[in-house]
Amino acid sequence: MTDRLSAAQPYALGLFRIVTGLLFACHGAASLFGVLGGAHGGGTVAFGAWPYWYAAVIQLVCGALVLLGAGTRSAAFLASGSMAYAYFVSHQGDALWPLQNGGESSAMFCWAFLLLVFTGPGAFAADSLARGTGRRDGAVSSEEAAAADRTGSGAPAAAA
Repeated sequence: MTDRLSAAQPYALGLFRIVTGLLFACHGAASLFGVLGGAHGGGTVAFGAWPYWYAAVIQLVCGALVLLGAGTRSAAFLASGSMAYAYFVSHQGDALWPLQNGGESSAMFCWAFLLLVFTGPGAFAADSLARGTGRRDGAVSSEEAAAADRTGSGAPAAAA
């Protein structure tokens, strides 16, 4: 049973990334364009309004990048930081626990994106297609990682 679950791990991680990115991008689209119910129950966020407009741009762009699996670790790092900021600045002052202060989604997005920073994109990622590894799970073999370290490019070196 454990072997089956381990074999499915990249695919479960890929689906987790896709759903998390989609939900995050929807928050940004709602705030910027008023779709899906709009920002905070209706309407849009005013252009340039700190921090809401900038947060919405981060949500839309980083959510889309994570959804596609393009630059996943960097986009997830930025998204995680923005949600930590949102939690501590907008929610923490109201009460200690997320359930009390309305910060559950900020806390969950923060930790979900931080997980993706460390795990990578999993399966179905655009990054794996761009690398040309042919790996559907988005993983990089130890030989490919070592070659990327030697070249300093972050991409695996061409096979000799």
